[in-house]
Amino acid sequence: MQYIGINHRGSAWAAALAGSRVFPLAPAAEFWADVAGWQDKSAALMSDAGNWHERAAVTEVPLVPAAARVICVGLNYKAHAAEGSYKDQDLPPYPTLFGRWTASLSVGNVPVPVPLGEAGLDWEGEVAAYIGRRVQSADEDEAGEAVFGYSTFNDLTARHAQKLTTQWTLGKNGDFTGPLGPLVSRDEVGDLRDGLQVRTRVNGTEVQNGNTRDMIFSVPAIISLISQTFTLHPGDVIATGTPEGVGYARSPQWLLQPGDTVEVEIDKLGTLTTPVGDISLRGRA
Repeated sequence: MQYIGINHRGSAWAAALAGSRVFPLAPAAEFWADVAGWQDKSAALMSDAGNWHERAAVTEVPLVPAAARVICVGLNYKAHAAEGSYKDQDLPPYPTLFGRWTASLSVGNVPVPVPLGEAGLDWEGEVAAYIGRRVQSADEDEAGEAVFGYSTFNDLTARHAQKLTTQWTLGKNGDFTGPLGPLVSRDEVGDLRDGLQVRTRVNGTEVQNGNTRDMIFSVPAIISLISQTFTLHPGDVIATGTPEGVGYARSPQWLLQPGDTVEVEIDKLGTLTTPVGDISLRGRA
């Protein structure tokens, strides 16, 4: 089953997605309070001939609660670690984790501004994992079972801001720089350790082509580690890292400019498309 967030009846709702048809299910808070129940109810609600809209006619929003934690994993693919901070070094014993605020999230086809003072934005095509149940002090088996589903994600990064200090928060929270695709339930995706191809294109040119089998830390391992320190709740998101091929590591460096289009295509999850605009777009935030 696939799900998206939509503006419906004046608030954010969860909706089932089937082709071009969108079926409203419940306010987002109600959906995340009982995701397993709503997954069971989805088929019945989708059988109501009058309960759907064309996807092109709705306004999509991230299917993430306002209070959610978005935890990103840096340098989690072996080849990407080698092109970055861990070139000619041993791989780290623990994942590098940093946070995004939900205010930085967006959806597909929403233009993203290049922040003032940046030479451009960098692309990072990723798989996002969504927590479906409360997770506290979990082992890896429990942590893996807590995943409700996955989506495409692009961790668009303001590299100048990111590298001002050793803390990455500023460069990872630009307006609209966290677009998410539709959520696909775990039963349709399987285990990332079995391998999904992650491809990123800029203006049609492939810039990343990796596989989730190259991850240093698995999704269950990451969730288990986080849960030892703080409790995860339904709707929290784990952005699992990006393969090699990012723009800042290239020679010469290649960054996204206004007018560019970046696509993230992932097996079983579809393609997420994001246009890049100029600083004037920040007025929408």
